[in-house]
This record gives sequence, structure tokens and C-alpha cells, in this order.
Amino acid sequence: MIATQNMEINKVAESKISSIDFHNIQFGKVYSDHMFTVDFMGGEWKNPRIDPYEMMKISPASPALHYGISIFEGLKAYKHENGDIVMFRPDKNLERLNISAERMCMPLLPEDLYFDGLNTLLETDKSWVPGVDGTSLYIRPFVFSNDDYIGIRPSQDFKFMIITCPVGAYYAKPVKVKIENHFVRAVEGGSGFCKTGCNYGPAIYPAKLAQDQGYDQLIWTDGKEHKYIEESGTMNIMFVIDGKLVTPATGDTILNGITRDSVLTLARDWGMEVEERKVEVAEVIDAIRDGKLTEAFGAGTAATIAQISNIAYNDEDFELPAVETREFSNKVLKALDDIKLGKAEDKFGWLHRI
Repeated sequence: MIATQNMEINKVAESKISSIDFHNIQFGKVYSDHMFTVDFMGGEWKNPRIDPYEMMKISPASPALHYGISIFEGLKAYKHENGDIVMFRPDKNLERLNISAERMCMPLLPEDLYFDGLNTLLETDKSWVPGVDGTSLYIRPFVFSNDDYIGIRPSQDFKFMIITCPVGAYYAKPVKVKIENHFVRAVEGGSGFCKTGCNYGPAIYPAKLAQDQGYDQLIWTDGKEHKYIEESGTMNIMFVIDGKLVTPATGDTILNGITRDSVLTLARDWGMEVEERKVEVAEVIDAIRDGKLTEAFGAGTAATIAQISNIAYNDEDFELPAVETREFSNKVLKALDDIKLGKAEDKFGWLHRI
């Protein structure tokens, strides 16, 4: 175990926090004072440290730059009214990080090292966790190849780092989405279930084409027939059809979202019927036309619950029921927020206090 008291901590000479307006913060634009770094060399993790957030040196030959040998996670920390700082389900992020690591031929991250880094960094920068309504501290753990070698092989040296940034809402209003039936995000046997950089870069161009047409995001479909709904660009996708919560089952083409799991857990706890299965595009469109689809929303760490106002398919736009009429998604959003902020019982043990 690498204990906090043995970690090198180098603090900034002067914090920049006084220049930050926590009532007006854009997602991913402002970063906290410090970052956590640990190296994997010679077959072991070593040299854990807290340093000032700054530019870093990396070999021009790093496979992270050339082949996308990198993985990442995203989670949030919240400030309670009594000043407590909590993280939401960080254990699940570690579990998924190590699933991604195995797929990318990276060393697994020990639990004690992961939590020691998180706890120490948040304790160092606890003043950066905003207390303004609708805000949180976004936490980005990531691992990348630190080899000085341009050949294609499993890497030997890595860095694990954590950076943080105070954020407001990812989507400020309900989103318009387009069902993608040409480009492909992931295929069976691929790495679609991982949070690896090489999954996200190629998705930017199709998403930009949709944004140029006035849409906020895509709904990806399967890579073989474009027949089945998979996920959205930044979140899992869910529907309420005939009073049932319906969502695509996870697999090797769909990320196993932590917010997704939390929503499903709450729904089942409330006695709602939940279906995790293949969801056909045609089923969704027919349900909209028949008035059976009453809610559609995305679930993800950044967005939490992102209401979907319109779905486009084959050049036809379908307007969905008004957000204020959506009983389940509004209820689950409030429930998640109340748990995170300490206003409701944490009956599932989701909160981790630093």
C-alpha cells in the first residue's frame, strides 16, 4: 500500500481559485490547482505525487500519441451543506478502469493506490469543490503509455494521473438527437465497452455533421445493420415505453455506465418494470408515433440525466412529450441529486467521503 503520508506533495505557491466565478463555470474549461501522478516502471507502480497542475513532458514516440494507448474515467465530487466532500461510486470507476486496462494491455491499478490518489488530491484541492446549486467537481483519472518506443507492441511504462475541474451543467437544456444510420461507433469484438481514447476520436466527425444540422448528439446504432439502438455519444440511452423503463443491454459495443446502473437500481427499487435488451430503431419510432414512448433521456456522469426533446431519423424529426410531464426521469434525477448532496438516504452505499 502507498500511504498518504509517504506521498510527495508539492503545492502551488499561490492558488488561482480567487479568480474563479463558481456561478458561471463552463464544463472542462477551468482546472484545479493540483494533479496526482504515479508511474509504472519496471513492473511496479512507484513515485506517487501531488504536483501543481501544469503542462507535462511526454516522449514524441509515445504510443499514446500514435496508437491511442490511453484509457480514462469520469466521476464527480460534491459538497454537502455541512462541508463534507463526497464522491459518487468511485469504486465502480476503478472496476471499469481496470476492465479497460486489461483490454488495452495495461497494468491493473491497485485499489489502495487509486483511492489514496483520489483522497489526497481532493483533500489538497477541497476548496475547489463548489457549493453552488447545479455544480460539482469533475474528476478525470486516466492512464496512458509512457514508452519511448514507436513500435506496435504492449507498452511497458505508463503514467496514471488524476486531474479535476469545477463544472456546471453539461447540457443546459433538453437535447435534440439524431439516430445515426451510416457511421459506426463500435462493433462486436471491438473495444466499445472500454473508455479508451481511440473510441472517442473517430466519433467526433459524425457528431459534428449532426451538430451542423442542428442536433446536439447522435444515437449510435449497431455496426452491422444499423437496426438496433446502442448508446449516445456521451451517455447511455433510456426510454419509457408503455410505462416500462427500456434500455439497450450492455455488451462489447456499449459502455456499462455507472449512472445507467444507478438509474436502473432506483427504478427496480421503486417497483418499476425494467427491460435491458436489444432495442430496435423501428420499435422506438413506432412507439413515438403511437404515443407509447413518453420519455427519452441520456444517463451519464457528465450529464447525469439529459432529457431528449427531439429524435431525428431518416430526415424526419419527432418531437417528444414535454419535459415537465416526464414522471420517471424527473423523479430519478431528483433522487440522484438528493443522494449525492446528502439530502436523502444513501441506502445503496454509493457515497465515498474523503
